[in-house]
Amino acid sequence: MSLEEIRKKVVEFRKERNWEQFHNPKDLALSLSLEASEVLEIFQWKRTLEEIKETAKEKKEELSEEMADVLLYLVNLADITGIDLKESALKKIEKNAKKYPVKKCRGKSDKYTHYQS
Repeated sequence: MSLEEIRKKVVEFRKERNWEQFHNPKDLALSLSLEASEVLEIFQWKRTLEEIKETAKEKKEELSEEMADVLLYLVNLADITGIDLKESALKKIEKNAKKYPVKKCRGKSDKYTHYQS
Protein backbone atom coordinates (compact mmCIF):
# COMPACT_ATOMS: atom_id res chain seq x y z
CA MET A 1 0.00 0.00 0.00
CA SER A 2 1.34 3.41 -0.94
CA LEU A 3 1.58 6.44 1.31
CA GLU A 4 -1.20 8.04 -0.75
CA GLU A 5 -3.46 5.04 -0.15
CA ILE A 6 -2.76 5.26 3.59
CA ARG A 7 -3.58 9.00 3.48
CA LYS A 8 -6.92 8.26 1.79
CA LYS A 9 -7.78 5.66 4.44
CA VAL A 10 -6.85 8.09 7.23
CA VAL A 11 -9.03 10.81 5.69
CA GLU A 12 -11.94 8.38 5.27
CA PHE A 13 -11.57 7.19 8.87
CA ARG A 14 -11.51 10.80 10.12
CA LYS A 15 -14.53 11.85 8.04
CA GLU A 16 -16.64 8.84 9.06
CA ARG A 17 -16.23 9.87 12.69
CA ASN A 18 -16.61 13.61 12.10
CA TRP A 19 -13.24 14.19 13.72
CA GLU A 20 -12.13 17.01 11.41
CA GLN A 21 -13.33 19.42 14.09
CA PHE A 22 -10.69 18.07 16.49
CA HIS A 23 -7.84 17.68 14.02
CA ASN A 24 -6.10 21.02 13.93
CA PRO A 25 -2.35 21.26 13.33
CA LYS A 26 -1.50 22.05 16.97
CA ASP A 27 -3.41 19.10 18.43
CA LEU A 28 -2.16 16.71 15.76
CA ALA A 29 1.43 17.82 16.40
CA LEU A 30 0.90 17.36 20.13
CA SER A 31 -0.55 13.89 19.60
CA LEU A 32 2.31 13.00 17.27
CA SER A 33 4.82 13.99 19.93
CA LEU A 34 2.99 12.02 22.62
CA GLU A 35 2.90 8.90 20.47
CA ALA A 36 6.59 9.26 19.60
CA SER A 37 7.27 9.42 23.34
CA GLU A 38 5.42 6.12 23.74
CA VAL A 39 7.82 4.57 21.24
CA LEU A 40 10.71 5.89 23.30
CA GLU A 41 9.16 4.65 26.54
CA ILE A 42 9.45 1.05 25.31
CA PHE A 43 13.23 1.41 25.45
CA GLN A 44 13.40 3.43 28.66
CA TRP A 45 16.06 2.19 31.11
CA LYS A 46 17.63 -0.17 28.56
CA ARG A 47 21.34 0.54 28.60
CA THR A 48 23.11 -1.93 26.37
CA LEU A 49 22.58 -2.59 22.69
CA GLU A 50 21.73 -6.18 23.60
CA GLU A 51 18.97 -5.03 25.99
CA ILE A 52 17.60 -2.66 23.38
CA LYS A 53 17.51 -5.34 20.67
CA GLU A 54 15.94 -7.88 23.03
CA THR A 55 13.27 -5.37 24.06
CA ALA A 56 12.49 -4.65 20.41
CA LYS A 57 11.95 -8.38 19.85
CA GLU A 58 9.95 -8.95 23.04
CA LYS A 59 7.75 -5.90 22.54
CA LYS A 60 7.50 -6.03 18.76
CA GLU A 61 3.69 -5.87 18.70
CA GLU A 62 3.54 -2.93 21.11
CA LEU A 63 6.34 -1.17 19.22
CA SER A 64 4.52 -1.79 15.95
CA GLU A 65 1.30 -0.25 17.28
CA GLU A 66 3.05 2.82 18.67
CA MET A 67 4.95 3.33 15.43
CA ALA A 68 1.68 3.04 13.52
CA ASP A 69 0.16 5.70 15.77
CA VAL A 70 3.08 8.00 14.95
CA LEU A 71 2.64 7.39 11.24
CA LEU A 72 -1.12 7.95 11.33
CA TYR A 73 -0.85 11.23 13.24
CA LEU A 74 1.90 12.35 10.87
CA VAL A 75 -0.23 11.48 7.83
CA ASN A 76 -3.19 13.31 9.38
CA LEU A 77 -1.07 16.39 10.08
CA ALA A 78 0.35 16.36 6.57
CA ASP A 79 -3.13 16.08 5.08
CA ILE A 80 -4.58 18.88 7.22
CA THR A 81 -1.65 21.19 6.38
CA GLY A 82 -1.48 20.26 2.70
CA ILE A 83 2.01 18.80 2.85
CA ASP A 84 2.97 15.98 0.48
CA LEU A 85 4.93 13.66 2.76
CA LYS A 86 6.45 11.65 -0.07
CA GLU A 87 7.73 14.79 -1.77
CA SER A 88 8.94 16.24 1.54
CA ALA A 89 10.77 13.05 2.45
CA LEU A 90 12.52 12.85 -0.91
CA LYS A 91 13.58 16.51 -0.68
CA LYS A 92 14.87 15.96 2.84
CA ILE A 93 16.91 12.92 1.76
CA GLU A 94 18.50 15.06 -0.97
CA LYS A 95 19.22 17.84 1.50
CA ASN A 96 20.72 15.39 4.01
CA ALA A 97 22.88 13.84 1.30
CA LYS A 98 24.48 17.26 0.81
CA LYS A 99 24.84 17.88 4.54
CA TYR A 100 26.29 14.42 5.15
CA PRO A 101 28.58 13.52 2.23
CA VAL A 102 29.45 9.82 2.21
CA LYS A 103 33.20 10.40 1.92
CA LYS A 104 33.26 12.57 5.04
CA CYS A 105 30.72 10.94 7.33
CA ARG A 106 30.53 7.21 6.53
CA GLY A 107 30.47 5.36 9.86
CA LYS A 108 30.42 8.57 11.88
CA SER A 109 27.61 10.17 13.88
CA ASP A 110 28.78 13.76 14.16
CA LYS A 111 26.40 16.66 13.52
CA TYR A 112 26.43 17.94 9.93
CA THR A 113 28.27 21.12 10.94
CA HIS A 114 31.32 18.94 11.66
CA TYR A 115 31.53 18.00 7.96
CA GLN A 116 31.35 21.52 6.55
CA SER A 117 34.59 22.89 5.22
